[in-house]
Amino acid sequence: MASRPPVHRARKRFGQNFLRDPGVISRIVRAIAPRPGERIVEIGPGQGALTEPLLEAASGRLEVIELDRDLIPGLRVQFFTYPDFVIHEGDALKVDFRALRGEGAPLRVVGNLPYNISTPLIAHLLEAGDAIADMHFMLQKEVVERLAAVPGGADWGRLSVMAQYRCRVESLFVVPPEAFVPRPKVDSAIVRLTPHAALPHPARDEALLAAVVKQAFGQRRKTLRNNLKGRISAEALEALGIDPGRRPQTLDVAEFVRIANHLADAEEAS
Repeated sequence: MASRPPVHRARKRFGQNFLRDPGVISRIVRAIAPRPGERIVEIGPGQGALTEPLLEAASGRLEVIELDRDLIPGLRVQFFTYPDFVIHEGDALKVDFRALRGEGAPLRVVGNLPYNISTPLIAHLLEAGDAIADMHFMLQKEVVERLAAVPGGADWGRLSVMAQYRCRVESLFVVPPEAFVPRPKVDSAIVRLTPHAALPHPARDEALLAAVVKQAFGQRRKTLRNNLKGRISAEALEALGIDPGRRPQTLDVAEFVRIANHLADAEEAS
């Protein structure tokens, strides 16, 4: 049994909102379903609300990444009875997750992510997708809706395309503000991201794909003909079976990859 954590005032600059609701915590752990022997990494353990049940489910083996130095002594005291509990002090945005995995099994990454870094952190983790088995995150509900969106909807955009290019995305359930201290001003939600073992629509140049998607969504109300002007002609889009009069939010992942692969082939041929 872990010791009680010392009192810690949430810091606005770190975007801290500490999870307190036992029912929500239990539901998150059931969704993650940790098993003994797995390599689980928790980002931002805070005061250990999720850490303790994860440790118990994983037979005492867990690694955490914590940026707030003032929280680390409390975590060491709280979980000193677990010899396989490892703390990595630092910014998760700067962690090399491939190096962290090493030669072991792929990582299972979990965390209650601060709203102010959630999107860049997910992008960072997606780049190391081959080192990760799955990810379970608490995020702002709006971000989860964008991650799990479908083509044609208002939430479908750059984040949706790039996340679903690399992962299967599942929105699991909503978490209300009263589950946290202090209460955030928005609802949160739990999302599961499972990297594809083999990409369904592989891009020949992923950096080019990202650039095409970014440019296409530069002005959502404009058509592909306008947004991609200077990168690909309307005639070339038509040759790919894509109407240049469509708006970017109507294209699926496969169509964006088709455009990027055409451009990659054209660059190679020139």
